[in-house]
Amino acid sequence: MSLAGHPDRLRWNDRYGPGYTASFVPHAVAAEALSLGLPDGPVADLACGPSGSALLAAQAGRQVTAVDISEAALGLLDTEARRRGLGGLITVRHADLAALHLPPRHYALVLCTGFWDRAVFAEAAQSVAPGGLLGWEAFTLAALRARPKLCADWCLAPGEPASLLPADFEVIRIWELPHNEPGTKRRLLARRMTTPGPAAGSRPDKRLAGRISHGVRERACRPPDAGGDGQRQ
Repeated sequence: MSLAGHPDRLRWNDRYGPGYTASFVPHAVAAEALSLGLPDGPVADLACGPSGSALLAAQAGRQVTAVDISEAALGLLDTEARRRGLGGLITVRHADLAALHLPPRHYALVLCTGFWDRAVFAEAAQSVAPGGLLGWEAFTLAALRARPKLCADWCLAPGEPASLLPADFEVIRIWELPHNEPGTKRRLLARRMTTPGPAAGSRPDKRLAGRISHGVRERACRPPDAGGDGQRQ
């Protein structure tokens, strides 16, 4: 599907159109990740919207690639970056994450804080440099109680996304958000190790006992009205 008529592009362009005021507040996952030790290298912010996280990373001197399906959101971010004198550090990229290809082992930090797709998660993980961080947030299946129109395939199953990490990642932190409107979410921070990890299938799972699920469902839902870039939340 071309971007021109993509329903997610149209919906999010409508949301971020005239009259919308962006807060540009950095996401908590981004703030924590940037406070930890990172190797040299750029940052990728996926399904970024008018991202305060991208601005925070640029303020720290990082080159940032900010990706979104909405050029309206990217325009807001680009304008704010230039207003702050950060235009040379943030590159906006208009793309559908479902068709996105990232360079392998390239980014010091990859962020995605409001979107879930297993294939996109795999693409993001492979693009993290050794010693770099992957930060994620998405709805869990528990959110369906508060948002019954939310597509289950765009919600984290028990144990995800940690259970889907490549073997050379170690989890720094997993935390659950409380039950509130719009629903329960889970956050992950994980680091790609600089030395080879255990062979696939042999990673210790004591921290995740009872929470791991390796089932991958086929995408069969259309985006809910309150969703985002397809799955953006």
